Amino acid sequence: MASDMKSGTRLVSIDIGGTHARFCLADVNRDRQVSLDEPVTLQTSDFGSFESAWEHFAEGQGGRLPDALALSVAAQVDDDVIRLTNNPWTIRKSQIYGRFGVKRCTAVNDFCAVGHAVALAGEDDFIHLSGPDVPLPTSGTLSVVGPGTGLGVAHVWRDGSGRYRVQPTEGGHLDFAPLDTIEDAILARLRQRHRRVSTERVVSGPAIVDIYETLAGLEGRAIRLLDDRTLWQLGTSGQDSLAAAAVERFCLSLGSVAGDIALAQGASGMVIAGGLGLRLRDTLVRSGFAERFRAKGRFEKLMAGLPVKTITHPQPGLFGAAAAFAEEHLDPD
Repeated sequence: MASDMKSGTRLVSIDIGGTHARFCLADVNRDRQVSLDEPVTLQTSDFGSFESAWEHFAEGQGGRLPDALALSVAAQVDDDVIRLTNNPWTIRKSQIYGRFGVKRCTAVNDFCAVGHAVALAGEDDFIHLSGPDVPLPTSGTLSVVGPGTGLGVAHVWRDGSGRYRVQPTEGGHLDFAPLDTIEDAILARLRQRHRRVSTERVVSGPAIVDIYETLAGLEGRAIRLLDDRTLWQLGTSGQDSLAAAAVERFCLSLGSVAGDIALAQGASGMVIAGGLGLRLRDTLVRSGFAERFRAKGRFEKLMAGLPVKTITHPQPGLFGAAAAFAEEHLDPD
């Protein structure tokens, strides 16, 4: 596609999280129609810096990349220096232009990018989880929550005519509020290491380890030192009963947190995003997620009326980053 401000542009879209960095080439036009090439997924631990990961991707593309960049990062992006929340990389936006030959760049928080993807995705890109089995409303606020290496939170406001605004937040760092004695025990365990326990300490991929070890302690079992990937595999497959109980407990806590976010944001619908959320879609439906989501006392009827979906787009971060670039750089007229 020609690199023209009115018709569209060819760009590099990058989505950097705590564990993975995803790169791809993309085409986007002024209507925020996005076409992604095949993405390349890198382990952030395999590269000492963003620069070395960029160079690796560029080599795979023959050494030449477009001069436009859409960047989604799991961090705040307001300052020149971007420090990843769960990743040791540091990115200086002012150096991107000279060092990488970039002429136009858009940098957004990772859940801002996911919010753009939620706003633009079609009905077929969502799977129903709980509440009324109806399409997501085209007006009002959609809350977006995504468990992964951390816990991403955003909201999308749509006006009913196709226009929208995305607001990324740091909602994953709200205080965790236990609702029963098991969650009291999880909180007590986490307080041994953290002065303040945020929701992402309990509702994120790595949190399954603390949940599992808490349950083992409550049952008087010897604690097996297993990593989070192993526990998720054992729990979701049912191969280990205690790991399965930890997964169920995770789903309960996710339901509570998602419900709190939706209630606080005045949402008319909720979207569970992130790779872990997508992998857990069937487990969430079978679990107590929906009951916890709507269990908000006097507002239970209100919460029961909210459709809750998971987004199935394979690369919402890359898609949304490119859409954000179009919003900033491409003339809509």
